[in-house]
Amino acid sequence: MIASALLVDAVVHLHLAPQYQLSAPGGIGAGNLFRIQGVVAIAAAAWVMLRGSRNSYAAAFLIAISALGAVIVYRYVNVPMLGPLPAMYEPVWFTEKTASAVAEAVAALVAAAAVLAGAHRHVGADR
Repeated sequence: MIASALLVDAVVHLHLAPQYQLSAPGGIGAGNLFRIQGVVAIAAAAWVMLRGSRNSYAAAFLIAISALGAVIVYRYVNVPMLGPLPAMYEPVWFTEKTASAVAEAVAALVAAAAVLAGAHRHVGADR
C-alpha cells in the first residue's frame, strides 16, 4: 500500500510538472520541484517494494509527509518566493491535487505504522 500510494503521488507530480514550470521557465520552478518529488517518490516506492525494511518505511514516511505538508501549506498560506524556491500559493483543490494529497497521507500513515510496528517487533539491525 505504501508503494502504491507513493506511485500515485509520483504520477500526479510528473504529470503536472510541465504546467507548473511555466511560472518560472528559467529558474528552479515548481515544475522542477514536482519532477524531483516524482522521482524521489518512485525511488522510495521501489525501496519499499524491494526491501520492506524499517529504513525504507522511514524514508517513505519522510517523503510522503513532506509532500503532504507542502501541498497543505501552499494551499492555505501565501508563502513568498524563498531564495531559489518559487512562490507556489494555489488556493484551490482539484482532482489531481486532491488525489496526490490523499495518497501522500495514506503513504505517511501506513509507513509510520510500519516503522512503529517494526520498532515493537524487534530492536536491532534493519532487515
